[in-house]
Amino acid sequence: MGQTHGVESGGEGFGDKVSDPSPLNSLPVDCISNIISFTSPQDACVLALVSKTFESAVKSDNLWEKFLPADYEYLVPRSRDFKSKKELYFALCDNHVLIDNGKSRLWLEKASGKRCIMLPAMDLIIAWVDNLHYWHWILIPEARFGRVAVLLSVCWFDICGKTNTRFLSPGTRYTAYIVFKKLDNCKGFEDKAVEAVIEIVGEEPYERIIYLDEAIERNIVKPEKRQDGWMEVELGEFFNEGLHSDEINIRVLASDKLKWKRGLIILGIEIRPAKIHLYNAKNTD
Repeated sequence: MGQTHGVESGGEGFGDKVSDPSPLNSLPVDCISNIISFTSPQDACVLALVSKTFESAVKSDNLWEKFLPADYEYLVPRSRDFKSKKELYFALCDNHVLIDNGKSRLWLEKASGKRCIMLPAMDLIIAWVDNLHYWHWILIPEARFGRVAVLLSVCWFDICGKTNTRFLSPGTRYTAYIVFKKLDNCKGFEDKAVEAVIEIVGEEPYERIIYLDEAIERNIVKPEKRQDGWMEVELGEFFNEGLHSDEINIRVLASDKLKWKRGLIILGIEIRPAKIHLYNAKNTD
């Protein structure tokens, strides 16, 4: 369900093929492939447009294996058979893999090869979710994560997701998002500040104020509509390197007891590489 940006399996969409010959064309294909491996999947697809020699180099299994996670063999179902490592790479971008005993879904960001994960609603800690007066669960076709949580009516809106940073790519800045939809009867979030907290054990918590109402015109952190029709809002960022603990808690809280809230569908909490990061950094996980 994660959004994909800027790279296709065939390299389309990056401009016309370069007509001027590259001095690197005289190098062996394996050597060119090794050089390209120090870039990124996005760069590799662009470089495939340079010449036939580069196109051959970009097809190399050795190249795409370096873009894959070190444990990729454990992420691929044994029933699947892939013709190349490139095909396998894009399969891991387009299809979600169950991890953490089925509690999370993992996929790769196409442009960088960095890991992304989704914490589905069913595995979030949601206040009062077991009370049918406040929440209920439904199945919807486009949510391949199982059931989603529908907010009927609460005053204490409190959602928390827990995961482990070892499932993510090291040396990478990540952004966490809550992913949801609004129903026609959505109420209680108009111009209402919501607390977002990202807490890693042993680290200073990251806290910010967000809004779940996209209609607010002020320059604040508010939802954006995704290509898949869901809404998402940034909860905060963290850098996955040199942390005191692998445990991470992500919380969204609106505790105004005087204002009842209703009309949201919660898909889950998604963790993806931050929008501003070096695409030419080689994936090292």
